Amino acid sequence: MRSLITALSDHELVTLRVIGEWWDLDLTGADKNRSIKEVAAALTGLDLEMELSYLAPEEAEAIRALVAAGGRIPVGSFTRNYGEVRQMGPGRLEREEPWLDPESTTEALWYRGFVYRGFDQDEESSTLVEYYYLPDELLARLAPSGPADTADTGQRLEAAEPLEVFDPATTSAVDDLATCLSIAQRAGLRSGDPATLHRFLYDANPDRLSLLLTIAEESSYLRSGENALRPTRAAVDWLRQDREVQLRALADAWSASSWNDLCHTPGLRCEGSGWQNDPIAARTALLDHLPRDERWYRLDDLVALIRENDPDFQRPEGNYDTWYIRDVTSSAYLRGFGSWDEVEGRLLRFLVGGPMYWLGLSEVGEGHYRLTGRALDWLAGRPPAGDDVRVPLVVQPDATLVVPHNADRYQRFQVVRVAVPLPLTPGEPYRYHLTPASLQRAREAGIQPERVLSFLQEASTRPVPASVRRAIERWSERGLEGQLEPAVILRVRDAAILDTLQANPRTRPFLGERLGDLAALVRGDWEEFRRVTASLGLLLDAADDDGE
Repeated sequence: MRSLITALSDHELVTLRVIGEWWDLDLTGADKNRSIKEVAAALTGLDLEMELSYLAPEEAEAIRALVAAGGRIPVGSFTRNYGEVRQMGPGRLEREEPWLDPESTTEALWYRGFVYRGFDQDEESSTLVEYYYLPDELLARLAPSGPADTADTGQRLEAAEPLEVFDPATTSAVDDLATCLSIAQRAGLRSGDPATLHRFLYDANPDRLSLLLTIAEESSYLRSGENALRPTRAAVDWLRQDREVQLRALADAWSASSWNDLCHTPGLRCEGSGWQNDPIAARTALLDHLPRDERWYRLDDLVALIRENDPDFQRPEGNYDTWYIRDVTSSAYLRGFGSWDEVEGRLLRFLVGGPMYWLGLSEVGEGHYRLTGRALDWLAGRPPAGDDVRVPLVVQPDATLVVPHNADRYQRFQVVRVAVPLPLTPGEPYRYHLTPASLQRAREAGIQPERVLSFLQEASTRPVPASVRRAIERWSERGLEGQLEPAVILRVRDAAILDTLQANPRTRPFLGERLGDLAALVRGDWEEFRRVTASLGLLLDAADDDGE
């Protein structure tokens, strides 16, 4: 904060004379330093509590608000509630004499020497913010002498009736991140890969996947190498942990992550690069106001509570006109404090129903939420509870590996080294298939067939089916013995048609191996082949024409 002498030094001499006149001082001459000292002496000699009782109610309220805020409030926030001070030079001040008819509460207090304006560094964002403030001497005499009220503001929320229908807490973030790490190990993750990962995930929400991959990189579970992201030793350590320990690690990482929740909030589109927000400040504001129990609460009540107690949690300077955020539906820019509900309100709701729900910290339904026991332990700093009961994978005789979601996630990470992952069916376990290509990939990574068999037996805790053992051993001895390929086959009623098509330079490139006199393989784009034959006077039917 700043001393009264320093605060008064920022004023023009004419303003000092106005303040002095209010307190019965006759400041004449051009000695500014003398005027500062006399005004400071007068202000420090006041009975401030009595003076507050003489002020208009809104003026006393503004002083009390500054005291409650520790002596300073960002200019944007203060002027939103109490108005601005018109900026004037010495000449205009003497002409217009604004102290005789102040236009705002702030202006009235300004010309009495109660409030001042200056810059200081915001403690949370470390940015330079402009404040209205009380000088140290005035604040010290107005601040309460007793201990500060540390009551949990979350307890001011009224609990709602329990919901019968809601989205229960999920822990699948652990499973989906394990899937991402395993696929990254198999072939590396590249920039375009997240769009194709959805086939293997429990929840394909792209924002959720973006959060998980950001956490993985920031936690050093993934690192760049050979133009792709690859898992690290830290990822292996995480995969070996119990589910609750893994979830706790994800929650801790999210709370400190640079992942920008605001730019992933549904209904909002962030534009431009000339502004930035602090995602950690938003999470901190939310977590500070959450009730510490497992009862249901209304999201609207939580948002209203934060708006009342900490509305500027994202914009400590109180300026609501500098960010470029559009409403997706209307394409209108959301500016001014009047858009708080559309921006900050939406963000708070998303934090509860998005990241917190994805990480198993909340349950949501019909505009309500409640914290899970897992969240309460996390917020209280208690260690995560419970141990995993991990079930073994199953090796089926058809060379399919069935891996339940509650199997050892490190073992599933290893399965991908020897088998091909199949798309995940909701409600079903993970499935992988042993193929010559997957076994060859394993061999190139130093995993020999006998080690594959040993791993499968260890992971399944039972003998490998004879058919699978025989197939792996046969591949080891003979290599690839057969290959399936998708193909389009042209069948004709007369062998002369095939002869003509193979002789024609326009159709010849589309035809491959003949399968007898009346059939041949079609190479490349079969629909283009059909268009070419039509231009030559020959119409070809397709099996799925007319929906058949």
